[in-house]
Amino acid sequence: MSDFLVVGGGVIGMMTTLQLADAGHSVTLLERGRCGREASWAGGGIVSPLYPWRHSAPVSRLATWSEGFYPELALRLYEETGVDPEYRQRGLLYLRVDDEAQAERWAREVGKPLERVSADFLYAKEPQAAPGVEDALWMPTLGSIRNPRLGQALRCRLEAMPRVTLREGSEVTGFRQSAGRVTGVETADGTVEGDRTIVCGGAWAAALLERVGVALPVRPVKGQMILFKAPPGLVNRVVLMDGRYVIPRADGRVLAGSTLEEAGFDKTTDAEAKASLRASAIGIVPALAECEVEHHWAGLRPGSPDGVPFIGAVPGREGLYVNAGHYRNGLVLAPASTHLLVDELLGREPILDPVPYRLAGRVADIAR
Repeated sequence: MSDFLVVGGGVIGMMTTLQLADAGHSVTLLERGRCGREASWAGGGIVSPLYPWRHSAPVSRLATWSEGFYPELALRLYEETGVDPEYRQRGLLYLRVDDEAQAERWAREVGKPLERVSADFLYAKEPQAAPGVEDALWMPTLGSIRNPRLGQALRCRLEAMPRVTLREGSEVTGFRQSAGRVTGVETADGTVEGDRTIVCGGAWAAALLERVGVALPVRPVKGQMILFKAPPGLVNRVVLMDGRYVIPRADGRVLAGSTLEEAGFDKTTDAEAKASLRASAIGIVPALAECEVEHHWAGLRPGSPDGVPFIGAVPGREGLYVNAGHYRNGLVLAPASTHLLVDELLGREPILDPVPYRLAGRVADIAR
C-alpha cells in the first residue's frame, strides 16, 4: 500500500509524483497508456499563456511562479537522466496585437519585461518574419521546452526512484471506498490501495470523478498541430500572430499551432486543419512555404469553464484529491499547480493562496 496513488501520467501526474517522492513518500502512478503521451506530448511547449494579460489573476499567479521554475527543472532532469528537455529562453515576438495598451499595463503591474519594438528590432531578431510589420511586442524572458523530451525525462527519473511504482497500461475503472473514505482504485488487474488518491487525468478527469458522484466541469478540447522540417536558424524564437504561433526546436524543426475544436474524445486529424495551420505558419514566416510538413497530430486539452484549474481535496470524498482543468496551459501551470497541491497534501505553507483553485462551490455533487 502506497502513501499516495496518482491517477494519470501526464506532466501534472508525473510532477506530482516526483515532488511526493522527493519528500520521502511512496507513490504509485497509474496511467491508462504510456506516461507523457497525451496532451503533455501534443502541446507546443511555450512556458507562458499565449497572451498572459488576457487571463485571470489565478492563472497569472500560477504561470508566473511556474515560469521561473522551468530552467532549474530542466537542468535537474538533464543531469539525473541524460535526457535534455531542451529548455530555451529566447523570448517571444508578438505581431499584430490589438490590445497593446492592456498588455503594457499588465506588464507594469506584474513586473514583466514587455516592450514595443521597431521593425528594425523585429527583423534583426527574426529576419524571416512576415514582411511589412511596423512594430511588435517583445517579451525577452519567455522560454519554451520540448514537450516529448520533458515527458521522457520525467518518466526516466521516476523509473529510477525506489519509492515510485509506475503502472502503465493500467486504466482506473473505479474507486475503492470504506467508511466514507477513498482507500484506493479499481483496475482491470485488481485493486490498488493507497492512503490518499490524486486524480490528474487531464481531459479524462471528469469521467473518473463521475464514478464517485462528482460532476467536474472539465471537457476535452481538441488541438491540432503540424511540424515543419526546416533548416536550423530559419526561426530562432517563438513568434505569435493572430492567435497562432511558430515554435523553433534546437534541430531547426518548427512547430505551428494550434486549432481549438469541440469534438469530444476524437483525436483524428483532417486536411482542412492542416491547410489552415500551414497557411497561418507561412503568414508568420513566409519561408516555411518551402519546407515539408513532416508531421501532423492532435491532442486533447482539459477544458474548464474559466481556464482556472481545479486543485485540492474533493468535497465530501475523504482521501480523494484532484488537479485538472488547466485547459491550454497544462505545461505552463504544472510546476506551480502541482507544488500547490503537494503543499496541501503534506501540510506545508502554500506557495500561493489556494482558495481560487479549490473545488468547493465550483463542482456539483451528483450523488446527493
